[in-house]
Amino acid sequence: MADEHQFIENGLQRSQIDEFFASELGRAGYGGMDVAKTPMGTQIVLKAEKPGMVIGKGGKNIRKITSELEERFDMDDPQIDVQEVDEPDLNARIVADRLANALERGWYFRKAGHTTIDRIMDAGALGAEIVLSGKVTGARSRVEKFNRGYIKHNGEPAQEVVDEGQSVAVMKLGTIGVTVKIIPPGAQLPDDFRLKEDAEAPEVEQTIEEEGVDALLEEEPEEVPDVADAETEPVAADEDVEIPDEEPEEVIDEEIVEEVVEETEGADEAGDADEAETPTAEDVEEELDDLDEEIEQEAADLVAEMEDTDDEADEETPTTDDEDEETEE
Repeated sequence: MADEHQFIENGLQRSQIDEFFASELGRAGYGGMDVAKTPMGTQIVLKAEKPGMVIGKGGKNIRKITSELEERFDMDDPQIDVQEVDEPDLNARIVADRLANALERGWYFRKAGHTTIDRIMDAGALGAEIVLSGKVTGARSRVEKFNRGYIKHNGEPAQEVVDEGQSVAVMKLGTIGVTVKIIPPGAQLPDDFRLKEDAEAPEVEQTIEEEGVDALLEEEPEEVPDVADAETEPVAADEDVEIPDEEPEEVIDEEIVEEVVEETEGADEAGDADEAETPTAEDVEEELDDLDEEIEQEAADLVAEMEDTDDEADEETPTTDDEDEETEE
């Protein structure tokens, strides 16, 4: 058989054994099991709230369970060890069974949920969560959650640290699923940290500063020559670099004044040119008189042409006397 099929078969057998113990040892407070295969056989460790009920009078009940394991699950020489649960309120499987029994007896779900989770926190748990899913109060199913403290839902801590138990409450309207998650006291979570009170911090050697920041600020800054001038005009090693005596602020002010003077001179020249080009009032009147004379001359020419055309039209049209003579002839 391949390894994958063997893993699946082992998991299926483990779940079937767990269901068998839950049905047979429900009244004894079944709290889970651990299965380990040894050369001597299969060793099963049972966790129960009442180990006396699991063993029975004179070991009668435990022998019955052993024989059924051999017959039903084909196990060779199963060895069952029963252990008592120290704190039943911190075992998720036992708490889930108790809550399911309370719901079947008619407890209101909110009262049962809050009472159960308060008992879990009073037992010292770091966190707990109870989930009820199903037809809690009416015909429609829903989910109710009760949370206290700190709980992990995913990752390795959710699988290794959180204790999870499930049970089913059979009601008249339908079944209600009960899921309980508990983080036991003293659980080591990856995000936990502790402060060591007795730890001694190593001594730190403080270096003495020779020159502080204030001393550096009080010193005069070194004057740096212009890089552009140094590139264009290389200075020989023997020649001395001329350093301007004037302060940079005064030099900048003189440059700004020269630029302003140049701008004002350019504006004055442009104003003089505009004044030279603008015509005077006398020139404008002369131009208007010339235009009036030209307009009058053109009007006179038009009138003369119109008179000439009227005279020619009168000469061409015949009179009434001439027409009578023509008719008599």
